[in-house]
Amino acid sequence: MRDTTMSQGGDPDTSAVYKELRPLMFSIAYRMLGSATEAEDLVQEAYLRFHRATSQGEVIESPKSYLATVTTRLAIDSLRSARARHEAYVGLWLPEPLMVSTDADPAEQAEVDESLSLAFLVVLQTLSPVERAIFLLREVFDYDYAEIASITGKSEDNCRQILARARKRIGSGQPRFTASTQDQRELANRFFAAADQGNLTSLVSYLAADATFYGDGGGKAQAYPKPVHGREHVARLFAGIFTKGHELAGAWRFAFVNGQPGMLAFDASGGLVTVMALDIGADGLVRTIRSIVNPDKIRHLGFPLTESVGLIKDNKDDRGDA
Repeated sequence: MRDTTMSQGGDPDTSAVYKELRPLMFSIAYRMLGSATEAEDLVQEAYLRFHRATSQGEVIESPKSYLATVTTRLAIDSLRSARARHEAYVGLWLPEPLMVSTDADPAEQAEVDESLSLAFLVVLQTLSPVERAIFLLREVFDYDYAEIASITGKSEDNCRQILARARKRIGSGQPRFTASTQDQRELANRFFAAADQGNLTSLVSYLAADATFYGDGGGKAQAYPKPVHGREHVARLFAGIFTKGHELAGAWRFAFVNGQPGMLAFDASGGLVTVMALDIGADGLVRTIRSIVNPDKIRHLGFPLTESVGLIKDNKDDRGDA
């Protein structure tokens, strides 16, 4: 069956193909790489290959299959070449964050949030490039084994074996989020407000006993080089971050980061300096805080920073109640 993105003459309308399939291509590339910047570059390269092939007269029956295949294979190659960079990374590595809409159907949104969450993307790092590709194509994008075999160049039986290994390796590390979006937002706002007010007692009450804080500065911004464990330690650390923000006349606002409750922190001049995301368990307690301060990882968000700070200072209600 041919894709619908065809011109009247039967050839693919490449601009229409790109508009229709870019979200799928980016979704695959971002989950594979954990980098929005690299994913954008990879999507452009995949599309250029498609455009070049069709311009040279190649008949592509299914642009969707072609572009999913090229995107996945480029991502696998990119991961293999990036291994040395990851090993040399200064401090803890976290994915580049995304601002994700929460306007979708709640059931659909929960599924999207889980596969985009920083927690899930971190867990994916335990898989090899091919394992990651097969796991994502099957578990997130619902491709059948014949399609996965065609995309990865493996046999169907081999894909099944690789998927089984990937599932076993991820195991209980795969995150599960059960609290509603509204509940998570309300708890996160109370948690951030407690930190803003320096209320250690409230902070501790919102944290799970085994809560953990991860910070990614990439050697370019001050960050904790190792995870910080335990609710009391995390509470003191988190309150200290907000105290430092007050000293610098900074401001913060609530945001959904990769579909999970989080916040954006700005300096006095309106510069975005920190992006944080929370993992909230079914018990309503904050289990994990991930903080990204590496400027290279938040630059792509492209906030109109001056206007944002004005909005934050006017929107006191976003801070919630302690």
